[in-house]
Amino acid sequence: MSEDQSPLDPRPKSWIDKIAQVFSDEPTDTKSLLELVRNAEQDRVLDADALSIIEGALQVSNMQVRDIMIPRTQVVTVSSDHSLQEIIELTSQASHSRFPVVGENVDSVVGILLAKDLLPATLSAGSARFDIKDIIRPATFVPESKRLNVLLKEFRETRQHMAVVIDEYGSVSGVVTIEDVLEQIVGEIEDEHDVDDDSVIKKFDENNYIVKALTPLDEFNEYFATDFSDQDAATIGGFVLQRFGHIPERDESAKIGPFTITVLNADSRQIKLLKVTTQSD
Repeated sequence: MSEDQSPLDPRPKSWIDKIAQVFSDEPTDTKSLLELVRNAEQDRVLDADALSIIEGALQVSNMQVRDIMIPRTQVVTVSSDHSLQEIIELTSQASHSRFPVVGENVDSVVGILLAKDLLPATLSAGSARFDIKDIIRPATFVPESKRLNVLLKEFRETRQHMAVVIDEYGSVSGVVTIEDVLEQIVGEIEDEHDVDDDSVIKKFDENNYIVKALTPLDEFNEYFATDFSDQDAATIGGFVLQRFGHIPERDESAKIGPFTITVLNADSRQIKLLKVTTQSD
């Protein structure tokens, strides 16, 4: 056996050696694969964006729907009893493209309404004969425990973009979309619900504001007339993260100063979007 083949060879393996090992040996585990691609990024074989996507793709197999779902408290639903005019007003205000349609309560989902399907109904003769059940799509139900990689595969095969999440008792606990899953892989996907690029703080009613987590802390202080210290955090997201002591999940909230701050969007790596609620006078 040559020195190069000796198992006692103390020389560290090069990146090319590790690649060869992947193809010559049985696959080991995710940890060793991550080490391999991180070494590739250090050696400039991969760029940082490619590494982030690979890490995200590996991560989804270890995540469950409950980790990323939109909780039921934030889900905008349409009642099957609503008139056409009421539905148009609700969907235009919410600015989403898909809505669970419910019967007597949130736990009785009868289907999914696509906003685009309302157009033919509005153009047809008279809304008095409108029945939402004629245009809704069948709802897909998934358990909270479903793995994200399995869900993504099902979304692709069924061409569905939204699923209703149910708990072990059959009650609705939230919804999950294909965008939510993809964001775990490629990072945040800007859409019509996100704050405009030129607006990091957006007021949407008397006491509530949508704030991008990357808002500089001095801008936040100036806007809200606060004096949060920027000694250990440059952004409001970093400041909130310090207060939580961990990366919070969606819908987690905390009382910070004069505000109740709720996490609207986050992944396993960072906070992305916050709701800031001020106290009523």
